[in-house]
Amino acid sequence: MPGLATQVERYSVVIAIGGVAIRLNTSDPDFIEMLHGRYAGFVSAETDAEFDFDLDLAQPSGNRDADVSVCYRSGRWLLERGDFRAEWEPAAGKGRIRQTANPYSIDAVLRIVHTLVLAKQGGFLLHSASAIRNGKAFLFAGVSGAGKTTISRLAPADATLLTDEISYVRKQGDGYVAFGTPFTGELAKLGENKSAPVAVLYLLAQGPENKIEPVAAPDAGRELLGNMLFFAEDQEMVHWAFQAACDFVHRVPVHRLTFLPDTRVWEMIG
Repeated sequence: MPGLATQVERYSVVIAIGGVAIRLNTSDPDFIEMLHGRYAGFVSAETDAEFDFDLDLAQPSGNRDADVSVCYRSGRWLLERGDFRAEWEPAAGKGRIRQTANPYSIDAVLRIVHTLVLAKQGGFLLHSASAIRNGKAFLFAGVSGAGKTTISRLAPADATLLTDEISYVRKQGDGYVAFGTPFTGELAKLGENKSAPVAVLYLLAQGPENKIEPVAAPDAGRELLGNMLFFAEDQEMVHWAFQAACDFVHRVPVHRLTFLPDTRVWEMIG
């Protein structure tokens, strides 16, 4: 009948990472199905979510390898890259995403949102592999090629892989807890949706022998900052990131792990 608006059906999925639940709503059921597969193990059966994003799919408008812009204006965060544009109002718990249909776009948005959430809590996302063994979490940080994938691939059967690429670290009491993430590296294997207290951060280096050496707090802090995911063009966020790195290295042992690419390295870990 003329004059009546057509009701567009919306589909939703709640993705919970690190205890933070984000609901994504879209009119595209195929995209929702893709999200269920991509974030398997991190899709929550609960309908409640801390943050709610309406997601609209659009044709590619730019290069997803372009630089990310993240800035805060008038109570909301603006997130932008060639393949997505998002607005998020934390106080209201709501946001909107306009992006291409590829999964890398939503991956990037989720990583940015989580870094912003964690920053205020003294936590961070870190370029590192992480695994649980004997009830403790171990982080293995390093730039591309440092050995994150290798150390993950060499992990023994009694180790639970949390991630081979992006570790999720939250401050809890006097220590830190590492959570599994669906953000994958070369292994292309989702981490387990589990958590454990962080025992040690290892800074990776490959060399002629297996050895572990302590790293002084100032050096550890600098290297930690260099491996933290950070996107925001905001002075307050810079302060929080710096404070988070300082607090972490004074509460958690940091060692340099030089290793050969064989399973014997795990005899030294945990």
